[in-house]
Amino acid sequence: MRIGVLCSGGDAPGMNPCLRSIVRTACLCDVEVYGIRRGYEGLLDEDFCPGEDGTAAVGMRSIAGPSQLDGSFVMGLRSVSGLSKIGGTILRSSRSTRFQTPEGLKLATEILKWHHIEALIPIGGNGTQKGAIDLMRVWDGQIIGLPGTIDNDLYGTDFTIGFATAVDTAVEAVDKLRDTAGSHELMFFVEVMGRHCGDIALSTAIASGAEIACIPEAETPPDQIVKRLKKIKEAGKTSVMAIVAEGDEHGGAYAVQKLLKEAGNPFESRAVVLGHVLRGGSPVAADRILASELGNFAVSAIIQGESGKMAGKIKNELVLTPLEECVSKHRTVDTDQLRLLQIVAS
Repeated sequence: MRIGVLCSGGDAPGMNPCLRSIVRTACLCDVEVYGIRRGYEGLLDEDFCPGEDGTAAVGMRSIAGPSQLDGSFVMGLRSVSGLSKIGGTILRSSRSTRFQTPEGLKLATEILKWHHIEALIPIGGNGTQKGAIDLMRVWDGQIIGLPGTIDNDLYGTDFTIGFATAVDTAVEAVDKLRDTAGSHELMFFVEVMGRHCGDIALSTAIASGAEIACIPEAETPPDQIVKRLKKIKEAGKTSVMAIVAEGDEHGGAYAVQKLLKEAGNPFESRAVVLGHVLRGGSPVAADRILASELGNFAVSAIIQGESGKMAGKIKNELVLTPLEECVSKHRTVDTDQLRLLQIVAS
């Protein structure tokens, strides 16, 4: 059996240890792995990772026959050595508009069949899993998706690969900003990623001791926030941190800062956007462990004949959830965490 692996959409810390786990598990089970670079776009270009012999190739169907290439680009044990600590993804990642067309999907199936790839493991977020569903409609191979996204917004798993590292990175930044906030008696609005899910913002707020979190899942009327800020100032506090998810109903950090100023914010303020910095860095232990578990689980599921599902971990149990559910249902933030923030930030 031969499995193809790709990363699509935004990169996430932990994708590399996930690939390492997939390859190592496959080698133990006598399963071959083709690493596909640049996601679905790379699949259409036949952009495969170097094999154990270090050979790389692009557009191979036009230069050689299957018998000449069979096995030449199989990833081996040495292909993934030392990946656990490396951020980003050696497979690289991209988004593909070509793949979203009927012609692109048809070409993808032809390429997969030509290279004798019988199963695919796409690592990524919502868009990646939607792409996998589209491919399933025209390709008869097996697909097991893996949740690789810092947003933690996929249904079917308690945590996505990369989330823990993103929160750790955000907390470190907020801790440093608090030093300046205290020195200059400022309020900082710190924007973190999360267009549809406020998990990064909420977890960062709790871990960093922030007073306010603005997230898509909870309404935050400016007048109520200002009322609270005035109480905070009357209590003698001279600096404040607010963590804002980019998908908050009012907009990002700059939009919220403007609204609160108009509503009478008693603190002088600054806005900071952390942006893509949250995707980078060496994955923390929690992400390395989760990525390794899910990579191993995905290969095992394929060997057992599973398909059309995403591997995840819920309540410390490895689970498979139909891809359609993963993209149609939305994870909700933990209401207990919302209450916790209100208590510890009071």
